[in-house]
Order: sequence, then structure tokens, then C-alpha cells
Amino acid sequence: MDIKGFFSHWVVKNVLLAIAFVLGIVLLANVFLSLVTQHNREIAVPDFTNMTWNEARKAASDAGVRVILADSVYVRRLHPGVVYLQTPSAGDHVKRGRRVRLTTNTTVPKEIEMPSLVGFSMRQAKAELTRKGLVLGRLVYTRDIATNNVLRQQRGGVDIKAGTPVASGTTINLVVGLSPNDNMTYVPRLIGKQYLPAVDQTLESSLNIGRLHFDETVKTYADSVSAFVYQQRPSASEQVRMGSEVTMSLTTDPDKLPAQAGAKK
Repeated sequence: MDIKGFFSHWVVKNVLLAIAFVLGIVLLANVFLSLVTQHNREIAVPDFTNMTWNEARKAASDAGVRVILADSVYVRRLHPGVVYLQTPSAGDHVKRGRRVRLTTNTTVPKEIEMPSLVGFSMRQAKAELTRKGLVLGRLVYTRDIATNNVLRQQRGGVDIKAGTPVASGTTINLVVGLSPNDNMTYVPRLIGKQYLPAVDQTLESSLNIGRLHFDETVKTYADSVSAFVYQQRPSASEQVRMGSEVTMSLTTDPDKLPAQAGAKK
């Protein structure tokens, strides 16, 4: 039987039609799943800081994400009504349609009760301060059997009791334990990160903020919120003692970023 005769046989035709049908179903299923799940279609979260609520909503719609107003805090040097913080951070990759939580700057500071953080881990205390609209300032390490266990909470170097009325946006320092056997940490890579996320990651790594050098492009507090790190000391991945200070140089000029960091951002 020649090739033409082979493919014209009714059994072969039916087998080929069945194979084509199955392949077609598989292809359609893959297309459908791709449309529903947006598989491998992640987008970068826009930078909403310093935008008004209406500006942020428009930017979110253009980018393919959604924004929700999660909270408000009082930042004296920032324009009222503009976005102060966002989660996820600008530049993070998320699926299309992801909700981004925004914290805006209110006109008048809210008065809240100081929470009780003693006995919390440093990260738990930091999360609770953020939830209450307060700001973690410095980590003051002291010898203790449990590293990063909160021993005291302070405002301006003075212990502050739970339940004390404080204004939102108040900076709170934490006195935390440091075990002799567990007192080292690694410096995170901050280059390419914006000011507030860089501060956040530094504290998360059990380190403190040292000197901040803002270049000539940063003229206002709003500029500083938008600025990103282009130099840091100590270097990323260097092992240092917990509580050490990290110095950062910041700019709004993207040309100052190292090529690798610019690509990541």
C-alpha cells in the first residue's frame, strides 16, 4: 500500500481526526487557563507615593492593579491627602488585578493609645506599630538571653507605658535583647530601593539607620520619599553585629543607579 492509500484508509483517517481533536481540546484548555490565571503575566507595581487618591486610582487602573485605602497617618512635612506608604512596594512584581494597600497622610494627627509591645519579638512589635500608625525608630540592643525580644518601649529615650495617648506618626524606639551567642546579622541589599522600603528592610534585618545623604535632586520631604538608594555602607551581604548602623546615599536621579540595580528596579 502506498502512502496516499495509507492516509486515505478510513481507520487511519479516524485515528488522525481523533488525534487532531484531542490536540485541539488541549490547546483550547491551555489558552483558557492562561486567560483565567494570567499565568506568567506579572506586572511591576507602580510607585503611588506622593500621589493623591484620585491620581493613585488612575495610575493603578492604567497599570492593571487595584488600590484600596488601608489607613491614614500624620506626617507633618508631607502634603495632606497624598500616599505615604504602599503594600506591596513599588517595583514588586504581582499578578494583574492585585490589590495594593495605600496609607495616606491625614491633615490632623489621630490620637491613639500606645500598645503594649513588651514580650513581643522585634518583628511582631514592628508590625503592631505599623498597624497602629506609629513609626519604629531605633533598635536599642542590650544583653539578654533572647535576641530581638522586646524588653522596653520608649519615646524620646523615655519609657512609655501601654495605654498612653500618642499622636499617630510618633516614633517609638524599642529596647531589645541580644544574646552573646546570637548577635550577628547580614546587611541587606538596599541599592535601587526607595527610602521608606529601604528603611523598613534595614530594621527588619535588626540594623539601625545611620547617616542619610540626600543629593541635590532631593529638595523637599516628598522628594525624599520618592528617592532611592544609590550607595550604602556597609555593603550588601556583609556580616555585622545587630544594632549596627547602615549609611545610605539617596537620589531621585535614576542615572546614578548602578546598571544592575537600575535593571531590577
